[in-house]
Amino acid sequence: MNGHRKRKIRPARYSALQLLRHGLGHADWPQVWRTHPLKQSYDVVIIGGGVHGLATAYYLATNHGITDVAVLDKGYLGGGGSGRNTAILRSNYLTPEGVRFYDRSLQLYQHLAADLNFNVMFSQRGHMTLAHNDSSLRTMRWRAEVNKLQGVDSEVIDPAEIKKRVPFLDTSEHTRYPILGALYHPPGGIIRHDAVVWGYARAADTNGVHLHQNTEVLGIDVEGDRVSGVRTTRGRISTRKVVNCTAGWSTLISDMVGVDMPVTTSPLQAAVTEPVRPFLDTVVVSGTLHVYVSQTDRGELVFGASVDPFTSYSMRGSLDFAEGLAGHVLELMPAVSKMRLLRQWAGLCDMTPDYSPIMGPTPVEGFYVDVGWGTYGFKAGPVAGEAMADCIADERPPEIIASFGLDRFASGRLVGEKGAAAVGH
Repeated sequence: MNGHRKRKIRPARYSALQLLRHGLGHADWPQVWRTHPLKQSYDVVIIGGGVHGLATAYYLATNHGITDVAVLDKGYLGGGGSGRNTAILRSNYLTPEGVRFYDRSLQLYQHLAADLNFNVMFSQRGHMTLAHNDSSLRTMRWRAEVNKLQGVDSEVIDPAEIKKRVPFLDTSEHTRYPILGALYHPPGGIIRHDAVVWGYARAADTNGVHLHQNTEVLGIDVEGDRVSGVRTTRGRISTRKVVNCTAGWSTLISDMVGVDMPVTTSPLQAAVTEPVRPFLDTVVVSGTLHVYVSQTDRGELVFGASVDPFTSYSMRGSLDFAEGLAGHVLELMPAVSKMRLLRQWAGLCDMTPDYSPIMGPTPVEGFYVDVGWGTYGFKAGPVAGEAMADCIADERPPEIIASFGLDRFASGRLVGEKGAAAVGH
C-alpha cells in the first residue's frame, strides 16, 4: 500500500484579516472538520481519536501522501487522555533514547501553531524538578549531563536560584522536606491540549482523512496472521493496516488480535483551582511530595500527582486524593492556602515495566501499536505521530523509535525511564 496523493483542500485560514472579514460580514466559519459516511474499506484504520491517533493520520497524509485513512473513536475526539492531562511539555528525560525522542516532540510543538494554522497556545516558561534529598540531587545531576550530551538545555540550580525564579516556594531549611536543588529545563512549558487535538483534526480532515466519532471498535479480524478488517458499531471496515493509538483501553484492543501487552492501567487524578493573578511562571515538580503544579494563562493553578496505587478503569475523583494533594502543595507554597479548589478529574494511564512506550509493528502483520504512555503521552504526541506514520508507510520502525519495540521485553533491552517519569510530570 503506497497510497496516492489527492488534491489538497485549502482550509479557511485563521488570521486577523479573516477575523475582520467574518465579523463585518456576519459570515459563519466553516466546520473545523467534516462528518463522512463510514466507507467499507480504508488503507489504514487508526483506533483512538486523541493526539496520537490524529497526529499519525496527519503525518501519513502530509509526509507520505497516504490519505485513505480512518480515525475511529468510541466517543468524541480528544475525549480520553488527550483531554484529561495537565498539558505539560518537556524533554529532560533520563535515557539517551528518551531524551532524543521527547526533544524531537518539543521541536515539533514549537512550530505546531504555524504548521497547522491553529493557535495551540504553547507557553515555554521553564520546567523545574525539585530535589529534597541527596539521592534525588544525584539523579538530577545525572539527568542534566545526559540532557546536555543530547543538546538539551538542562541544568541543576541551587535553592537561591530556585527562590529567585519562584518566589512563592518555601526554600527554607525548616520544612519537612527542604529543597536542596532542582533540575531546571528552560524549554519546558504548558500548552492548550484541546487546541492541539482540534488543530491536528482540522489539518487531517483537510488532507482527506475521515474522522469518525462515536464509532466503537468491537473486534479486529485476522486471517493467516494478517489483519483483514475491523468490526465497529457502525459496520465492518476492510483494511490491511490497523494502528492501536488508545490510552487506557490499549490492552483490550490488542487482545482482539491475540497480542499480549505488558501494560497495567491505573487512574491519574488532577485538580484545578479558581483563577488568580498570575504569579507562577514556571512548572514545578516534586517527586518526593508526588505533586506538580503550573498556572494557566487564565490564572488557575493546575495540580497533579502520581498514578493511583491500584489498577482500575475508574475515572472518578476521590476526596483522599484532593486532601493529600492540597497538603503537599501547601508544603511547597504555604501562601496559596486561601485558594479554592474548583474541580478534579481523572484519566487512565497505561504503565509499562520500564516506564517507556511500546511503538511499532507486532507479530500480527499489519497491526501496529502506539501505546503504554503512562503519564507522559501528551508530550510525545507530535513525534509519536510522525514516527508511526514513517513506520506504517515504510513498513519498518524508524531509528527514533527502534528502542521502543514490543520485543524488548522478551530480550531484556529495557529503556528504564522511571527516574524521570515516576511522577506524572
